[in-house]
Amino acid sequence: MQQSSPIGIFDSGYGGLTVFRSIAEKLPQYDYIYLGDNARSPYGDHSFETIYQYTLECVEWLFASGCELVILACNTASAKALRTIQQKDLPSKYPNHRVLGVIRPTAEVIGNYTTSKQVGVMGTRGTVNSKSYLLEINKFFPEIEVHQQACPMWVPLIENNEHLQTGADFFVKEYCDSLLAQANDIDCVLLACTHYPLLLPKLKTTFPDYISILTQGEIVAGSLVNYLERHPEIEVKLARTGRKSFYTSGDTKAFDEHASIFFGEDLKSAKM
Repeated sequence: MQQSSPIGIFDSGYGGLTVFRSIAEKLPQYDYIYLGDNARSPYGDHSFETIYQYTLECVEWLFASGCELVILACNTASAKALRTIQQKDLPSKYPNHRVLGVIRPTAEVIGNYTTSKQVGVMGTRGTVNSKSYLLEINKFFPEIEVHQQACPMWVPLIENNEHLQTGADFFVKEYCDSLLAQANDIDCVLLACTHYPLLLPKLKTTFPDYISILTQGEIVAGSLVNYLERHPEIEVKLARTGRKSFYTSGDTKAFDEHASIFFGEDLKSAKM
């Protein structure tokens, strides 16, 4: 069988590059196509129907580009579009394709990081309002109580490269304080937006030392390794030249300038 299919990785903007970086480090042998829908980002405040439509369009573009396996490296898209795509669109139109998200892999392991069984989830309004983490974590760890906090100012701060400036301190402290006010024994906080790892330096100094702060890159990368081991019929199709391609629906120059902050190396994108 010809090994010709790249792994597609999708995000509404730049944040998914933090997940892509972890995946590429763990599985460097495969080819990848990253697509950021920067022209319509951020997704967080859009309706379910709009996010589903935007996500489906981008997934279909990745399918048309040769990807038979696509990772939604975006919590908002995973929360609001993944289930419909998996249950409605794949069976009827793309039975040989697979689309995976970031919420389930995280929910499967989060119980390993909490002793108090009190977990905080920080995400966009779209992710928080979807209650996806409440539902998914409850499936695997019904004893865990989940406390959610929407952080609508964090993505704009990060995408404008203001996240490490002193001007960001107010919004970091405001959302962290609001989360901790919900329960006094939270010992694990999940950053349920792939942009948020860029705030780790500030978050580590804001949260008490006893709180574990989880980012999703390594979790999702580990889950993908496991998935490919369990699905050799998919793994055997994957191209293996180590090529990484980057596309954006927005301005390529702006994408290249910002994307290196998330990916950790310079890159060159093309227009979607």
